[in-house]
Amino acid sequence: MTETKKITINGAGLVGSLLSILLARKGHKVDVYDMRPDPREKSFAGGRSINLALSNRGWKALEKAGIAEKIKEQAIPMRGRMMHSIDGEITFQPYGQTGQEIFSVSRGGLNETLITESTQSPHVNFYFNQKCTDVNLDTHSLNFKEYTSGTVTEAQYDYLIGTDGAFSAVRNAMQKTSRFNYAQEFLKHGYKELHIKPTESNNFALEPNALHIWPRKQFMLIALPNADKSFTATLFLAYEAEHSFENLKTETQIEDFFKKYFPDTLDLIPDLTQQFLENPTGSLVTIKCEPWNNENALLMGDAAHAIVPFYGQGMNAGFEDCSILDDLLENENHSLENVFDIFQKNRKKDADAIANLALQNFIEMRDLVADPEFLLRKKIEAKIHKEFPEKWIPLYTMVTFSHIPYADALAIGNKQKAIMDEVMKIKDLEKDWQSLDFSKTKILAEYLNA
Repeated sequence: MTETKKITINGAGLVGSLLSILLARKGHKVDVYDMRPDPREKSFAGGRSINLALSNRGWKALEKAGIAEKIKEQAIPMRGRMMHSIDGEITFQPYGQTGQEIFSVSRGGLNETLITESTQSPHVNFYFNQKCTDVNLDTHSLNFKEYTSGTVTEAQYDYLIGTDGAFSAVRNAMQKTSRFNYAQEFLKHGYKELHIKPTESNNFALEPNALHIWPRKQFMLIALPNADKSFTATLFLAYEAEHSFENLKTETQIEDFFKKYFPDTLDLIPDLTQQFLENPTGSLVTIKCEPWNNENALLMGDAAHAIVPFYGQGMNAGFEDCSILDDLLENENHSLENVFDIFQKNRKKDADAIANLALQNFIEMRDLVADPEFLLRKKIEAKIHKEFPEKWIPLYTMVTFSHIPYADALAIGNKQKAIMDEVMKIKDLEKDWQSLDFSKTKILAEYLNA
């Protein structure tokens, strides 16, 4: 596209800051507003997860922005899940084949790097401490209130992109327009983060190249490594139930709960009760809406499709939004309004698919990853994939290590599930699975030969 425009982005988080780089590279003038202080001047805070899992879809967007190598310097590879049983046994489940790994990255560090990179462009300006109080889609204007002074200013835009998170001010304005569909659903579970310090000799207290999971059926604990050799642990637990946050109010209740269900973490978190009582409990929400565009305004990232974190795809899906929009701007000889419309019509089905997959994966991580039948199922799937790598790609591999659209991955995964349900009925499977020729199974043979 040769035409350049003034584009206003509300939200300087991960998606907004990355998007500003890509838009500026095409010569657009970009103004980015955010309600928070500049994270480069004030330590990152905000109640959201401290570290995230970066995988192929996210890396592609970072490569397009020319910043992938800088991010790799601060990322820690995780090659699989390290499972912690209640009796202290530890087992490792690789994510995929050799070389297939996801990366633990600091949300704050990544955000700061993206903002710093974006501000190298003369086309980009950032405005922090600016809370968006009103969006007028008719007059193409926004009102902002500056936090420290209380000064209210108005900003005009040619085009507006809302990357302002799950409770987006831009989306709130769209919700007031005709025929806008919106739905949100909170999980009955919340989360609380806990910090595992490095050892006294300044080493990782756990294996650093793995995502650690303590699966306990209706709840679980996970831990991701940080660059400073600490881990960020996250407890996912119901708000109200027998085992719930409402029943963990006192030091004794907290200590007894961890002694019973996570005994090997007590030495890792010596100040457990203090952290538990002081750290906030976060909520988990799925948000779906449509359309994402209103003439010259567009929603992206969590503002359009917030999802729960259990597939590690929230950030990756938002970054993939940026890749797709960038490709459209490169290849489509249309106005920005038309590009916005094409983007949301093509992307909506994939956003819905990853939202559903993330909810499904919560059950897998929480309830199934320690189940012997489930583990056997995964071993058989890996065997089929090894023998027919082009015909059978496991669902996790499609989502995490490919660029297959989420909706296509979900549809293929559903077909594979039906096949595996039949395979798992084979007599004496647990004893004979390594020597069986699964391609002779009728339903699998039909799939492989299709």
